[in-house]
Amino acid sequence: MRCLAFFMMAVFGLPVVASPFLADVVVLGELHDNSHHHERQARIVAQLAPTALVFEMLTGPQALAHIPGADSETLETAFGWESSGWPDFSMYYPIFAAAPAARVFGAAVPRDAARKAMRDGVAFAFGIGAGSYGLTKPLNPDEQKAREALQMAAHCDAMPPEMMPAMVNIQRLRDAELAKMALRAFQLTGGPVVVITGNGHARLDWGMPVYLARVAPDLKIVTLGQGEDGVPPQGRFDVVEMTPGIDRLDPCLAFR
Repeated sequence: MRCLAFFMMAVFGLPVVASPFLADVVVLGELHDNSHHHERQARIVAQLAPTALVFEMLTGPQALAHIPGADSETLETAFGWESSGWPDFSMYYPIFAAAPAARVFGAAVPRDAARKAMRDGVAFAFGIGAGSYGLTKPLNPDEQKAREALQMAAHCDAMPPEMMPAMVNIQRLRDAELAKMALRAFQLTGGPVVVITGNGHARLDWGMPVYLARVAPDLKIVTLGQGEDGVPPQGRFDVVEMTPGIDRLDPCLAFR
């Protein structure tokens, strides 16, 4: 369909505007509770018609419960979304509806694996292939320090500093798991693959694209970071877009 559109534009002398999201793997970042971000993701998915969708929010077993073409209520029940801790499913459903034929993959890290990463290290928690994804090597000191500071700020400076290396390990594990599932999705479906995840995992400088590029350097990867009210997301992205912000409670109230 995209080739036909380009042909028609060329025949009739219309300008050909290439989408910035034409790639093998498209990583669409978000702030999880911003409905504007999910609306934008759904529009991009509808334009790309991907063969696969990879969700940070779904585990492998949850993804297997996907019912193509199901309505929002049916799909929410099938996923057991209500008890997942993620924002309201009504914000995510349009993404599924935008690509009803896409195969769905889950990349969520189970709690036992996260605990293992905290206790035994990220390479042990990831298991086979950890070296290929770079998990057997420590981060450079500057990045490690920056990541720990970001984790401390994300937890409202309310957690013991000695826990921050473990929190960084969990983040790396999630990045690598997203990369692994994106690669599997591409290998099984031929792409394009769209990954739905938070801005922190989508960033080019230390998110899942770093890990995916290590194991599949020939794949073309494009990332989107979404900000609010003129404030861009932290990190580097191929494309940065802005949406209105939303009213939200102070997240640090839970730590006081």
